[in-house]
This record gives sequence, structure tokens and C-alpha cells, in this order.
Amino acid sequence: MHYFKTVFFSIGTISFIGFLVLAFTSHPNFENKNNSTVNDYNVYALEIPTALDFSGEVLPVFTPDIRERMDRELLVNTYWQSNGLLLFKRSHRYFPVIEPILKSYGIPDDFKYLALIESGLQNVTSPAGAKGFWQIMEATGKEYGLEINSNVDERYHLELSTHVACNYILKAKEKFGDWTLAAAAYNAGIRGISNQLEKQQVTNYYDLLLGEETGRYIFRIVALKEILNHPKKYGFNFTEADLYAPIPTSKIQLDTAVTDFVEFARKLGLNYKQLKIHNPWLREGFLNNKSRKLYTLEIPDKGYYDRVN
Repeated sequence: MHYFKTVFFSIGTISFIGFLVLAFTSHPNFENKNNSTVNDYNVYALEIPTALDFSGEVLPVFTPDIRERMDRELLVNTYWQSNGLLLFKRSHRYFPVIEPILKSYGIPDDFKYLALIESGLQNVTSPAGAKGFWQIMEATGKEYGLEINSNVDERYHLELSTHVACNYILKAKEKFGDWTLAAAAYNAGIRGISNQLEKQQVTNYYDLLLGEETGRYIFRIVALKEILNHPKKYGFNFTEADLYAPIPTSKIQLDTAVTDFVEFARKLGLNYKQLKIHNPWLREGFLNNKSRKLYTLEIPDKGYYDRVN
């Protein structure tokens, strides 16, 4: 959540440049402009949409530096095609979990793209120790009621961590009065954004001079929102069958200790891997649960992993 150093897109930029160098310099006829094979791969400048917004708050794209920063994020994410396709695939599975929770808090749907840029919708760990889809730091998670220890880490629980993210976003929105600054505060912290607004004597995100990560943050979100909502416009071609479908599950409750999750899973008709895929917040092969806390586990529908399509 706070101070997470996103390497996602900088890596993509390097990969993209390397791809272009390889694609053109390694081609035996790359200097022969009359050879049609040179044009098998084309890179085009992108038209910057004139009506872009985040959560209904308009981006001032006619301002030169704003336009160029938006152009950068659209280019990086359009031409990092492999990553783009993975984001389409994962969002099809996980956005249906995130969207109704955002709605229940009155938070705009656009915030699902915040989770997308934070983690790529994966349970990753940042260099600073932020974890899960929403990249929540340990102190923040505990402050908002998540259980975090060597046995259980609920930052990896998609539903519970989304509730934490929503509460933090609402707190930031109450402080700043607009969704754009609330989103920026998710990355830089409420205090961090407050200090910069006061120091620079401005009132909105687009007038702030910020560090690399927070300065790109909103533009990354809006770029992915634009691309995911207009795939063909940006050259992404797929069918619904290519996307990762939500996996049907049911919930069971558990209020006891578990000494061996391998055996526990077997009794449910699963293997250990399948149990952990759906409950990544269980961090060890057993559950202490000395307090007899009531946990809810996600169990994939019987036979789902045995299907042959």
C-alpha cells in the first residue's frame, strides 16, 4: 500500500525496447525498405483520447506535460503485449470479486484498476514488504483488523484485503475531497500527499510535482482502464474463451486447529495445492487456531479440477 516501489512497468519498458532492438536489428533485411517482410511488425503512435477520467474526475489532457505523461503510459502498456493479455485474462476472473465490494462502500468502479497496477492481480510481495493484490503493509493490515502472522496472513485473502483497501480509500477521500488524490494517497500515504499539497500550495494531483512512482500512478491506472475497455483499439485480440474464468467454489467454516492440511484437503476431495490456490492466506501446512477463531475457506466445486475441456 504505502511506498510500494512498482517495478512492473519499468521492467515492461526495458523488455519492450529490447524486443524492438531484437526485432529490427536481427532481421537479415532490415535495411531493405522495399522488402515487405520488414513490415510484418509495426509500431504506431497512439492517439491520446480527449475525454479521459478517473472516477468521473477529468484528466486535463490538453496540458502539455499531462498529455505526454498519459502518452507514456498508453504506449508502455499497449506495447507490452504479453503482460497486457495476462491482465485481460486475470481481470476476467478477479474483477467480479472486487467490483461488488467497491460498490458496497460507494467507491467508484475505477478503483479496481488500482489493484491491477499494484499487483497485476497476483499475490506478490513488494521490496518494502507490502503483500497481496492490494499491496498492504503489515502495520496497515493490522490497523484495519487483518490477522497477520506466520500461520495466517489475511493480506492474501482477496475479499478481506479489498475491504481494508476500501476503508483506507474512504479515509483518504474524506481527507482530500476527491477520488484522484485518494488514489494517489493509496500509494504515497495520506500524510505524504498532505505534505506535498501544503508544501507546493496546490489543491489537486495534476498540479503536484511528485516522485517517479506516485507521479505516474494515476496515469497508469487510467491507461489500463482505457486499454481494458477498448481492447481492439489497442491491438488486443482474444475471445472470452481465452480469458481465465472464475472458478466455482463453495465456502466452509472452520473453528478448530488443523494439524495437517494435506490430510484435511484429501478428506475434501482435493489435494494440498488446490486448497492453497483458493486459500493463499493459509501460510503453513497447519493451522494453530488456539483462540478457536471462525475462519471461512473457499473450496472449489467437486470435480472441477478433474474436468477435461
